[in-house]
Amino acid sequence: MKNRHFSNNGVEVSRIGIGAMSFSNFYGAVSRDEVFAILDTARDLGVNHIDTADIYGKGASETHIGAYLSKNPEAREFFHIASKGGITDRSDPSRLFNNEAGYLEDQLNASLARLCVEKIDIYYVHRRDISVPIEEVTETLAAFVKSGKIAGFGFSEISPTSLRAAHEVHPVAALQSEYSLSTRTPELGVIQTCSALNTTFVAFSPVGRSLLTDKPHHRDRAVAIPFLANNPRFMEPNLSQNIKFTSNFRALASDIGLTSAGLAISWCLAKGNHILPIPGTRNIDHFKEMVAGSEHILTSTELKEVENVLPIGWVDGDRYSEAQWKGPERYA
Repeated sequence: MKNRHFSNNGVEVSRIGIGAMSFSNFYGAVSRDEVFAILDTARDLGVNHIDTADIYGKGASETHIGAYLSKNPEAREFFHIASKGGITDRSDPSRLFNNEAGYLEDQLNASLARLCVEKIDIYYVHRRDISVPIEEVTETLAAFVKSGKIAGFGFSEISPTSLRAAHEVHPVAALQSEYSLSTRTPELGVIQTCSALNTTFVAFSPVGRSLLTDKPHHRDRAVAIPFLANNPRFMEPNLSQNIKFTSNFRALASDIGLTSAGLAISWCLAKGNHILPIPGTRNIDHFKEMVAGSEHILTSTELKEVENVLPIGWVDGDRYSEAQWKGPERYA
């Protein structure tokens, strides 16, 4: 497995990471054995970056990872672990996000305990709380670095302007957002700003929540997943149109010798040396397919072919519903 520099902290990580939302019940029930199998396979293949959050399964994802590290203490030196905080438990409907220093510290301490680690490599603010200036939030995160509880920090789903404002206070190690052939908004400023500031761009959902795989979710599957049930891209008639439009992409992937998910990962990596895709899966075979994609370097001809079959703007439906848009910063 080839590595990439993880921004300004001098660490190298694998070219592909693990999105550990799949270690919770977000996309369906998952067992600890399944989580352990993915982590064992990751070690075998040299994939060392894990991205989780306290909100994933209300701590379940972190707890599974912590159990694995407790059982395999030598794995802690191998894995580069990222987690996130800042989304509330929704007990107060009037406050969905909280970036106050005391709240973030409590969440960080709880994540450290669940993960069974003394330090988290990258700690993100999961969603901006606009009642707290981002400069103040950055100072809080910088204090966590100074205390030794985290090695670096980042933000999820913020705008280029917010990233620059935070960077004026302290270098930001990573910015995370959805990015794939079906969601290319980050190309309108975020990816460029990350490159200029030496901030790693971490791409979640790089296979389009299944649209860019060999077996995209049909409506009967989508309705069984609460997030997708009301997501515009997975509602009809958009979903049928999206599946139909991606048929040529699946054919191209086969011609290149990859699965569709593998080609989606390969494309993502080709868009910048500072980009790190973090697909999530509970299936070892699917995981291996995406790792194979990360090892394939697209030629200029292949890259053009990919973008010809899936040009910018091909997808039907917004990536979020109005309810799902609460939290991410809209900037373009």
